Amino acid sequence: MTAVNTEFAWAALGGDPALTERVSTVVRDGALKARLPVRELARACVATCALAAAELGAQRAERADVPGVRVDDGAVATAFVSERHLLVDGRAPVAFAPLSRFWRTADGWVRTHANYPHHRERLLSALKLPEDPASVAAALAERSSREVEDAVYGAGGLAVALRTPGEWARHEQGVDIAARPLVERQRPGGGRGRPPAPLSGSPLLPAAGLRVLDLTRVIAGPVATRTLALLGADVLRIDSPQLPELVDQHTDTGFGKRSAKVDLGTDGRTFEELLAAADVVVTGYRPGALDRFGLSPEALAERRPGLVVAQLSAWGAYGPWAERRGFDSLVQVATGIAAIEGSGQEPGALPAQALDHGTGYLLAAAVLRSLTEQLTDGGTRFVRLALARTAGWLLDGRAAGEAGNAAHDGAGAAAYDEAGAAAYDGPDAWLAERDSELGRLRYALPPVSFAGGPVDWARPPRPWGTDRARWA
Repeated sequence: MTAVNTEFAWAALGGDPALTERVSTVVRDGALKARLPVRELARACVATCALAAAELGAQRAERADVPGVRVDDGAVATAFVSERHLLVDGRAPVAFAPLSRFWRTADGWVRTHANYPHHRERLLSALKLPEDPASVAAALAERSSREVEDAVYGAGGLAVALRTPGEWARHEQGVDIAARPLVERQRPGGGRGRPPAPLSGSPLLPAAGLRVLDLTRVIAGPVATRTLALLGADVLRIDSPQLPELVDQHTDTGFGKRSAKVDLGTDGRTFEELLAAADVVVTGYRPGALDRFGLSPEALAERRPGLVVAQLSAWGAYGPWAERRGFDSLVQVATGIAAIEGSGQEPGALPAQALDHGTGYLLAAAVLRSLTEQLTDGGTRFVRLALARTAGWLLDGRAAGEAGNAAHDGAGAAAYDEAGAAAYDGPDAWLAERDSELGRLRYALPPVSFAGGPVDWARPPRPWGTDRARWA
């Protein structure tokens, strides 16, 4: 079994194992309670990201020592459900649409995802049903889970049959994803990138002066780029004018960024101008979806040698499900997480969309470590992560005594003994408020923390698609 800890994640990024001694943790009982080691996974992902930031900051500031990293379970637990804590002028967002839920089938359960209008339409078209939950429930109760899964995916919608961990382990996609590392790292060569200027001033912003093109949606990818924005990067999110967006979701993950709309099919020139000056490109669409625009990692690096390209997907870039759409909730169902977290009578879910948030922080960490490596070795870098691979890491730790994993979480026993343990009494200590063009916002503060680093984003989120598609 693989321990769910900082040491494992840091090793997956190629980091110096001695640096994990720079991490200390405030352990809080009751944070992210679950049968699986969700708290440990969340803590490890955030700690790894903070350590990667501290390492890059030290290199750029020409400091001999990497600043200490402090991870607080309370901050992590609050940030991992940031979308639930968001208030806009006192209004709470709606998390899931009525047709995004579990449904009982003739032989088990299936979960659908229909938050976006086009996904809802494809779901109903595949089932040949009106938009009526009662009709959907009656129809699915007469069909098998796998039949529903195949029919809905065949129509471009999203539905996944409930599987046990053993069933997923025998599934061809499960076998393929398990054979991959937690973080895939490649160095195809070519180019040195744009050498960033040495850092000075306070707070220490490791990514200051770097330009990040953000081609991501939903949670995991935007969490990664939101974190890079926290650390000083100029992050420009690009969306298609034709694809609808959930405004509250965009608000939650839009802190520190700018947001523009570009039609890649008709305005390739604008994108090429942005790419020519970019240091990092982060993509979060299913593998192959952007290739027709010349945006595969290989094509991007050919036109911009020295680039860091970070790619995120639900199911991985290989295997029979490589081109399928997916979300955290569906990956939980396919991989057996929902079966473990269920009551025995019906499926369950993790206390947070931890695959999304955890993979987001790991993705940001992979970008930061790639930038650190470039300072000495140059070269183009590719990194690739998948929600299903993060799920495998979580499941792999379930029988390794992870409930008491604090003493092995990459900080050293002394750091834990010094910090002690406390109860998680709720999120209030890690929430903040500020005004924005969108209204008065209540939001979760960033959990990534290191000595001398930023404690909040420099600016609030911008309305979706209202910025010009150019670098600041």
